[in-house]
Amino acid sequence: MVSAQPLSWFRDAALAASLLLFACSALPAAVLVKTANGVVEGTVSASTGIRMFKGIPFAEPPEGKLRWKAPAPVKNWTGVRDATQFGPRCMQLPIFGDMNFRSNGMSEDCLYLNVWTPAKSAKAKLPVMVYFFGGGFVAGDGSEPRYDGESMATHGIVAVTVNYRLGVFGFLAHPELSRESPHHASGNYGLLDQYASLVWVKRNIAAFGGDPNRVTIAGESAGSFSVSAQMGSPLSKGLIAGAIGESGSLLGLQPTATLAHAEELGEQFAKSVGASSLADLRAMSADKLLHATGRNGMARFPVTVDGYFFPESPLAIFAAGKQARVPLLAGWNSEEMNPGAVLGKEAPTPENFEAAVKKLYGDHADELLKLFPATTNEEVLNQATELAGDRFTAFSTWKWIELSAQTGGKPVYRYFYARPRPPMSKSMGDAVAGLAGGVLRGEAARANAAPPPRGAVHSSEIEYALGNLATNKVYDWTPDDYKISKLLEAYFANFIKHGDPNGEGLPKWPALSADGTGEVMRINVESGAIPQWDRAQKMYLDKLAHPDSH
Repeated sequence: MVSAQPLSWFRDAALAASLLLFACSALPAAVLVKTANGVVEGTVSASTGIRMFKGIPFAEPPEGKLRWKAPAPVKNWTGVRDATQFGPRCMQLPIFGDMNFRSNGMSEDCLYLNVWTPAKSAKAKLPVMVYFFGGGFVAGDGSEPRYDGESMATHGIVAVTVNYRLGVFGFLAHPELSRESPHHASGNYGLLDQYASLVWVKRNIAAFGGDPNRVTIAGESAGSFSVSAQMGSPLSKGLIAGAIGESGSLLGLQPTATLAHAEELGEQFAKSVGASSLADLRAMSADKLLHATGRNGMARFPVTVDGYFFPESPLAIFAAGKQARVPLLAGWNSEEMNPGAVLGKEAPTPENFEAAVKKLYGDHADELLKLFPATTNEEVLNQATELAGDRFTAFSTWKWIELSAQTGGKPVYRYFYARPRPPMSKSMGDAVAGLAGGVLRGEAARANAAPPPRGAVHSSEIEYALGNLATNKVYDWTPDDYKISKLLEAYFANFIKHGDPNGEGLPKWPALSADGTGEVMRINVESGAIPQWDRAQKMYLDKLAHPDSH
């Protein structure tokens, strides 16, 4: 027998039910996808309908005995795994002022990836973009809003961002590590993490509506170095169909280290922290190791020609045409580094520029001064900016482009990004710009502020290319900025879909000739293809960097 209820109960229950219905309708809908390791539950964007899955593990946590080992396959799970929150970011110091994390803290347990997909079923077979973040191989995270994949997914692309180990955790080499390795290699763990993520994508992305045979890898700065690495490694090259590089490669003025040299650096680090063995190093806390790398004079841990990930140097691999033979879209920005990187604190006069170049290049200075001519202070600023950019990332990107055109057998598209950022928003208060796109505050910040930019600084194109200007509240974006973003994102999306950036309504972007000559796409408010202006400069710098190949 059902007991009688007062009318007020029915009225209150109805109100509660309606409120519950409203609350549920206001929340993103949950979605389930079955991966090879188990079911994940993500959400749906209320504004775009894009399905989002965050914090999916693609390898076991590289902790304890797994610290400084190649990533181990992730274990299967039962039930439904929550994929609505970004995983932890990898261990790193707070180095760059332009990084804004949405990650769930920081941990050695950081090998997670994130997926944005417009597909409604596993049968969609959409093209895929896997994006590697930048940060000098010492910082960064796949959760940063500038890398968010939702906008790119609205173009019919499955977008993926990936975490990888950094600094001492990602690139330490050591004789004991090499001895315990089945490949007699050590270092490059961060690059092996990226490779493991590509294996995961190959195995799982179809469940998210992606085509495992149409995967384009992309990245900026260290992410661009990573793209060149994955193109060059025999491990990864069969897993990718295209490549996008923004500002940097491993083929430039900062060469990879030999395994022997990298092992020496590892032994020096171990001695500096009082570790007499690999077991001592593995017993140390992650925090102690991390903060030891922040001490003054502590060397960075280089990418290594380890005999496994890289059987030979990336330069030799690309020169011989042994890299992944896929279409490449790559370029750099108009102010990758400011003129002070060449001039120091000296005034930008022709006399000071000549003295600086002679100090840097000795007997080769006279020829370089002919290639970077400067007879006025304004010309000095322009040429010092150009040379500083080459010394940082521009030359290495050019060399990658050059060899890819000559030996890759696939189309290569080069860009030159020239749009300066607008002024900072008034809400930023006393903030000033730092090097490489960073944001600094306070008295010390003003003392270390970069000079006002003369062009597009390092990293400034990321939000434009991935359609994420609105996520960056630092700058007062204008209609022109959104116009450029729409153009650049369309070029990227077309390239990911077709291996060709061109499309209806876009300025024609010609591929380079097989010898590396041809026009460059200049991206600004008014964009268009222009002749190469810097070929003689780059060729001479190449002669200095790689004399054996000339």
